[in-house]
Amino acid sequence: MASFSPKALSVSELHGYLLSTVAPRPIAFASTLDADGNPNLSPFSFFNVFSANPPIMIFSPARRVRDNSTKHTLHNIETTKEVVINVVNFDLVHQASLASAEYPEGINEFEKAGLHMLPSDEVKPFRVAESPVQFECKVNEVVKLGNEGGAGNLVICEVVKFHIDDEILDGNGAVDQQKLDLVARAGGSYYSRANKGFFEIPKPLSSLGIGVDSFPAHVKDSMILTGNNLGMLANVEALPTKDEVDAFVNDLSERYPDIKDKTHREKHKLARNYLSFGDLQSAWKILLS
Repeated sequence: MASFSPKALSVSELHGYLLSTVAPRPIAFASTLDADGNPNLSPFSFFNVFSANPPIMIFSPARRVRDNSTKHTLHNIETTKEVVINVVNFDLVHQASLASAEYPEGINEFEKAGLHMLPSDEVKPFRVAESPVQFECKVNEVVKLGNEGGAGNLVICEVVKFHIDDEILDGNGAVDQQKLDLVARAGGSYYSRANKGFFEIPKPLSSLGIGVDSFPAHVKDSMILTGNNLGMLANVEALPTKDEVDAFVNDLSERYPDIKDKTHREKHKLARNYLSFGDLQSAWKILLS
């Protein structure tokens, strides 16, 4: 058995071991507002519930290992003392992953991830309309665990109101775990679907994906593409050029002679098929043809 002393490892090595072995971890999809009222949305997997009376949840926006910087979520919470913790189910996991990208301060991750803002009742931050469970919270305390890269900041939240989608409740008013279909975080690019096991999602581009707000209207408002499809499509640095689209369509016309005449709906179905294989570029070329 391999044995390690934490002090003998680099912070990045230790971080990797901890995240890969203490898993899977539930995800707090945290919605906050900055001092000027700008929305921010980001997922955190250092998270759990710790008390029912009072109802207390804790999550930790850790200091970044690479440069010791801190996240917008932490800054907002220290200023406003409010947060909404939204749970992440399988239907929105790609959008949650996209929201973890390091967009500049003031950028609305709801819009980048193609998610809808729902007003809260007791706090100012918005709820994620697509999340099946949303916890409105007041922040009681922030406990700083250190000042170096990798140090956590325990955000101790008291739930003041929560909301559960009727669709995930059974006939007795209890939560149906199968319908809830939660996902959790593991090491690297791995996630775990509670009722099916591990799967991978590529990490957001360090150069930042274009975001759902940059999509053509027929793609952003598609009745065919799912939230996960939109999250995948948003994680590209740039859209294919017209020449790239034309060349792809010409090659594809042997298989689909009527490809240029297909409706948006038909093209969206075909693009969704490419997305099922993780082929973002081909999907985009279909959608832009």
